[in-house]
Amino acid sequence: MQSYIKIENGVVPSVCSLDCPDQCGLLVHKKDGKITKIEGDPEHPITKGAICNKVRNMGERIYDDKRIQTPLKRIGQKGEGKFVPISWQEAIETIATRWKKLIHEEGAESILPYSFYGNMGKLSAEGMDRRFFYRLGSSQLDRTICNIAGSVGFSYTMGGSYGTDPEEMKETKLFVIWGINAVSTNMHQMMIAQQARKNGAKIIVIDVHKNQTGRMADWFIPVLPGTDGALALGIMHILYKENLVNRSFLQEYTVGYEELEKHVEAYDPQTVSVITGVPAEDIYTLARMYGTVSPSMIRIGNGLQHHDNGGMIVRTIACLPALTGQWLLRGGGAVKSSSGYLTYNQKALQRPDLLKQPTRVINMNLLGKALLELEKPIRSLFIYNTNPAVVAPEANKVRDGLAREDLFTVVHDLFLTETAMFADIVLPATSAFENTDFYTSSWHNYLHLHEPVIAPYGESKSNPNVFRLLAQALGFDEQEFKDTDEQLIEQALSHVSTPYFPVVTYEELKNERFVKAKDIDQLLKNLPTPSGKIELYSKKMEADGHPALPTHKPLVQESDLPFLFVPAPNHNFLNSTFSNNEKHIKLEKTPKLFMNQQNADRLGIEDGTVVRVWNHRGECELTVSTGDQVLPGVVVSQGLWSDALGKKHLVNALTPDRVADMGGGAVFFSGRVNVEAANKEKTVQ
Repeated sequence: MQSYIKIENGVVPSVCSLDCPDQCGLLVHKKDGKITKIEGDPEHPITKGAICNKVRNMGERIYDDKRIQTPLKRIGQKGEGKFVPISWQEAIETIATRWKKLIHEEGAESILPYSFYGNMGKLSAEGMDRRFFYRLGSSQLDRTICNIAGSVGFSYTMGGSYGTDPEEMKETKLFVIWGINAVSTNMHQMMIAQQARKNGAKIIVIDVHKNQTGRMADWFIPVLPGTDGALALGIMHILYKENLVNRSFLQEYTVGYEELEKHVEAYDPQTVSVITGVPAEDIYTLARMYGTVSPSMIRIGNGLQHHDNGGMIVRTIACLPALTGQWLLRGGGAVKSSSGYLTYNQKALQRPDLLKQPTRVINMNLLGKALLELEKPIRSLFIYNTNPAVVAPEANKVRDGLAREDLFTVVHDLFLTETAMFADIVLPATSAFENTDFYTSSWHNYLHLHEPVIAPYGESKSNPNVFRLLAQALGFDEQEFKDTDEQLIEQALSHVSTPYFPVVTYEELKNERFVKAKDIDQLLKNLPTPSGKIELYSKKMEADGHPALPTHKPLVQESDLPFLFVPAPNHNFLNSTFSNNEKHIKLEKTPKLFMNQQNADRLGIEDGTVVRVWNHRGECELTVSTGDQVLPGVVVSQGLWSDALGKKHLVNALTPDRVADMGGGAVFFSGRVNVEAANKEKTVQ
């Protein structure tokens, strides 16, 4: 598995590890054993050689002089950033000693792992680490910060995470890009749509912000945050009223279409217009386009589910393709996530059976509360693949928790992140280019193997290797903690129950590099809903305490502050990744807040001035951009900017740590704020 490392000069294949749906095939250029250039792999069937600037400039991040090369021990105050190098032996012994003492005195539940998918490799994100913390008997983490609410909502309708094959979208005639800035976060989706437009396809973008994707649409429809489900119900009302539904499809492949027809009578365009901010005539035009143009495909974005009602929003939109029978057409349907096609043997990889008795489960969105309010306190955190001091909601509360002197915190990362500044021990992590791993996309349907391209940077170690060391130090002598990376992959690929997962061995995947899911055109024959059909009416939802039919519920009215606040992603960062790298900061320039001109005029705020954005949770300072990019009463920021050096850019200081209606998901986009001028000086652009 070290063959690519041994190639000192030349071009070697790789895979993008970022938390992005595209999961691009890459070609890495090397000279004297170092990466000199990263480009797209033209042989990849989906990404076809096109990559984003984030990855094109990844080499500067890999060799950034701020990257950690050795384990570090804190010698200053938490958050102060004073550390000294130590050996791996001392680091592992320190962690093991502290944890043995905690387990003896307070039990293993006093320890909590905290991680997400900063590296999308399955071994890096959910392999040896899961085995270790199950065996340890620690508190377990409910990893719900990203896509869970929408995944649960979509599953109520379709039975799982299944979507339209991107390779068929060249035949799509109507793209509805809903709640996703695809140019920045799913670039190949937008490229496919633009190519199809040359053959007559139309692109509609529905969003709260006229971002780069909205500006490239044939028609951009602005909508008030959290009202997308109401808009979908208004479309359904017109489809039924004007007989634009495919009744033969509904009879054969769905349940509840008659109940739904009666239910959506209440969502007439005038009522929906008041809820959504979309003019009634636009709702008619949209519904008629959707009801008459085929094949149509809805790309359902992540942003929609980050609301109090996010699960129901996605569940509702997921019903639309069934009404017009799009699932029978090549290039028709919808995609929120297609990860269900490539569900590998997770139990074999993660080994939940190693957990001998149930332990408490802590929702990762509630980290601040967990650190400050639990009756049985968390005494130690092990943080990897994420940066909660910037990424988690209620960031000030999270930081107050991280600052506890009685909390023993270990961070495994490439950099001294804002979170690592609070750590007692910091461990240097390998980049994905230094790891053996396998990947599955959440959008296209290819499974990838990745072999190391370069040697580990300094003394950095991969997640699996760190947990092997910790297992040894704690006396876990089971074979499960001795399995090699190759064996872990073999176990994950074996005895897979998913009907779409390719029958492939580790050696075959090594030779092929990427392999496609099989039989995905058989989806309607294998829907794993209780009825085996698309469920427009869901008895399971009813049993779980939700309305059985798609229903709009308004956002929580958390305060009387005047603006709904949506902290959206930007183009050159991925969450907090790259926010500390000079190249990407220069590309992104300035953290902005987009505000409607009417609101700016009323408040006497000029374009380009620095504004204070605040609520009861905290405040931040951003540069305002005024115009018609958002509706009145809405403000949108872009990107998770570092607040190092005293900059007040921490947007998650403002976001609520409530959980969504389904799955315990995050509600980043359902907070309210006020805005006022911070000073009268315009910033230099």
